[in-house]
Amino acid sequence: MAPHFFFPQTLRALEEEHEDGRLYAQNSVDTASLHPSELEEFVKGVSFDLSDKELFCIEDQDIFDRVYSLIRGYSSLPPSCKFNLVESLRSNFSVLLPNVDSLTRVSQSQDDEHLVVDRVASHRNAFKIYTFFLINIVLAEESNIVSNNNTKVTAVSRNKRLVNSWSWEPQRSRILNLVANSLEINLVLLFGSSDPDENYLSFIVKNTFSMFENAILLKDLDAKDALCRIVGACATKYHYMAQSCASIMHLIHKYDFVVTHMADAVAGTEKRYADGSLASSIIRDIGRTNPKDYVKDTAGAENIGRFLVELTDRLPKLISTNIGLLVPHFGGESYKIRNALVGVLGKLVAKAFKDVEGEVSSKSVRLRTKQAMLEILLERCRDVSAYTRSRVLQVWAELCEEHAVSIGMWNEVAEVAAGRLEDKSSIVRKSALNLLITMLQHNPFGPQLRIASFEATLEQYKKKLNELEPDVPSESVADGLHSDNDTCNENGEIHNVHTQEQQESLTDSCLTHVEEGIAQKGSPVPDVGNLEQTRALVASLEAGLRFSKCVSATMPTLIQLMASSSASDVENTILLLMRCKQFQIDGSEACLRKMLPLVFSQDKSIYEAVENAFVTIYIRKNPVETAKNLLSLAIDSNIGDLAALEFIIAALVSKGDISTSMTSALWDFFCFNVSGTTAEQSCGALSILCMAAKSSTGVLSSHLQDIIDIGFGRWAKVEPLLARTACIAIQRLSEDDQKKLLSINGSRVIGILESLVSGFWLPENIWYAAADEAIAAIYTIYPIPETLAADLVKKSLSYVFDCSGGDELQHEIDGSSASILTTVQVAKLSRYLFIVSHVAMNQLVYIESCARKIQKQKVVKERADIDRHNINSKGAIPPDSLKDNSINAELGLASSEEAILDNLSDKAEKEIISGGSSEKNLIGHCASFLSKLCRNFSLMQKVIDCLSFSHLLLQCLL
Repeated sequence: MAPHFFFPQTLRALEEEHEDGRLYAQNSVDTASLHPSELEEFVKGVSFDLSDKELFCIEDQDIFDRVYSLIRGYSSLPPSCKFNLVESLRSNFSVLLPNVDSLTRVSQSQDDEHLVVDRVASHRNAFKIYTFFLINIVLAEESNIVSNNNTKVTAVSRNKRLVNSWSWEPQRSRILNLVANSLEINLVLLFGSSDPDENYLSFIVKNTFSMFENAILLKDLDAKDALCRIVGACATKYHYMAQSCASIMHLIHKYDFVVTHMADAVAGTEKRYADGSLASSIIRDIGRTNPKDYVKDTAGAENIGRFLVELTDRLPKLISTNIGLLVPHFGGESYKIRNALVGVLGKLVAKAFKDVEGEVSSKSVRLRTKQAMLEILLERCRDVSAYTRSRVLQVWAELCEEHAVSIGMWNEVAEVAAGRLEDKSSIVRKSALNLLITMLQHNPFGPQLRIASFEATLEQYKKKLNELEPDVPSESVADGLHSDNDTCNENGEIHNVHTQEQQESLTDSCLTHVEEGIAQKGSPVPDVGNLEQTRALVASLEAGLRFSKCVSATMPTLIQLMASSSASDVENTILLLMRCKQFQIDGSEACLRKMLPLVFSQDKSIYEAVENAFVTIYIRKNPVETAKNLLSLAIDSNIGDLAALEFIIAALVSKGDISTSMTSALWDFFCFNVSGTTAEQSCGALSILCMAAKSSTGVLSSHLQDIIDIGFGRWAKVEPLLARTACIAIQRLSEDDQKKLLSINGSRVIGILESLVSGFWLPENIWYAAADEAIAAIYTIYPIPETLAADLVKKSLSYVFDCSGGDELQHEIDGSSASILTTVQVAKLSRYLFIVSHVAMNQLVYIESCARKIQKQKVVKERADIDRHNINSKGAIPPDSLKDNSINAELGLASSEEAILDNLSDKAEKEIISGGSSEKNLIGHCASFLSKLCRNFSLMQKVIDCLSFSHLLLQCLL
């Protein structure tokens, strides 16, 4: 009988001799020193002996030494030699395994006990040796792959690697599956007990878990499955539990990529052997770990948390049974472990809701457990760690998506989420916003959540309920919708479990149709069934009303969040408001308009969020709907919102998001081609078209006559702001359109603008805004605006003093007497001052624009001169041109032209306000009058009040 084989600590340790006479390598060969042909013959000899002789020949010292020598030098073997060696060992081992199963039958048929013992010993030795050599081949090959991957790749090394490469992956999976199969056969007789000896199991477990450290190997699903089977068999079947748990915990702490694979191994063990002891043992070890240890090992804590979540996904029932072992970690200092436990509870709750099978008693236990978990989740919303608070809110969102939150619990969660909107941490606020978005999307109350609608429907069904139970005193029936606290009595018995399920089913199926039926006044109340069903519906309506009010109450907070310095706050708030508008939450429309000024944000993500929201909400496929949305927005917006709206409209027009069909629909509203259009809507449509013209001036080209006829026609008296908007439209015309307008209706347009400024047909609160734009329009389209502006100023001054003007009026104004101010009307004086100031401002802008035009023309002329002088055969500047340029430079003619232009500009600007010189100009003539006015404090105060009030009215109107 051959010596017994013991697994050494390392491959090289197999060369050491021991006193117990164990099998060891006595005469090893250095295969690296052999010639390739000699090496090939050596391998062929070993393969021949392994295949020709009996399975137990591996015990023979000569064959044992030769096989050991090949495995020791395995990395230097050529692919063909590797293949022959692996195939010989693997085929022999695969034939040996069925023989191990047959040992029981042999032992029963043989009378010679010594023969049976020798046969079992030979099987055991061969079993161990084949296992040892095959696993060492896997380790050697994987080590070689890892070292090659870590080596810098060059052209020479790449070619060498291709020559030495062979199809190893199929061989690896075959070997590992063979080892896994060897653990699943009956090894009782082979090892003398139900558990193999410690030496064998230690070798198997140690090397199996070392292979789990190889991320590349784990990508091979067959190989990974074999490793998982080996772990399960050793830990469960052969009770190598403590060592397996310790190795699993070590791997999870050390390597993040191994987490899911370990979860697969543990879950596979439970399913294969119907034994959850491995999972329970690991959970027990995690629970026993000091929470402070996880604070030091943050990476390990994160991996442990992920492992628990993954394991819960695979074994929810087992985890729910052992969840009590993990409860102490909720009070631990590591938020990562708490986050993981929160995720575990979320998955368990979702599973508890889906698991509806079983008797009433099992449902009682399930509901009690579920309720305890929900209470922990609600409690964790106030956790000291912001990360945990955020994670809890994310879990609640997942539960809402899974429809795992009952109506009785729905509003508690909504109120918690609404409260977390004011959390000091941005990540918590983000999770709270996302939770509310999810709750709206998956709400069980219907597609529209208007408070008035719920109140009307609820009132109708309360009357219906009172008719069904006239003797019952009127009270809120919110208790009819039991929360999870109300399902069990103190003895653990379920009360109305089926009723609760019926309530939720009724709510999901009927509530929407009920609200639609009640929406029409005078329509009969739809009958939903018996008394219990009606009570359930009333309770559901009360819950829906409470939810709608809860979300509506967050609007002030959402307005504050849109002003947050955190981009995530702004983006997610906009998303929530979009969802609120979709479900018609009260106040969401007005709140959404607060987002418009955010288009001016320097943060690109915020601008894109606002633009996307705008397109989603207001831009529709139907052009008429889009036009109506936009004009309504223009009507209801204030001056700040209008500026933001103009910016967005211009951007969308340039991108093509606002199509020509949409602008055509806006023209239809402006021209009253849509039935039922009001003057206010016409004004709003023209306002949007003016905004679009800022990006594309051609928008207004097709309706020049309509702008004049409607903008300044009879509808302007119905909606005075229409005249102001028409003035803006005139300013937005292209140069060609302005010339066209003047050539066709020049005198009429100028007359209208002049009458708008100097006339009194507009209301006082509208005139200032309209006059401002009319003066700007005059300076935009009129060739010589200063002459017309002068007439307007003179005419306005004559209106102040109710005279025709002239030298007598000017002499009286210039005189020292201030009696002229005693008869002045404040309203007329305010208008005069308004006109003078705006003419002065527009004149200054006009002068600057003229100067820019002259400079531009000068630059163009200089370039043309240079191009003209450069036209010759060689492209050289003629000597005469060079001579002229040098003479001009010496004389300073070029700089003198610029100086003349600057002097003219300065003189023109001084003429606007000069009043002390002998050459008084239009605005300068007002100097003495303004001086007297400023000294009359009582009159000045009235003027200031008038102008301030007019400005305030203008702001309100805009």
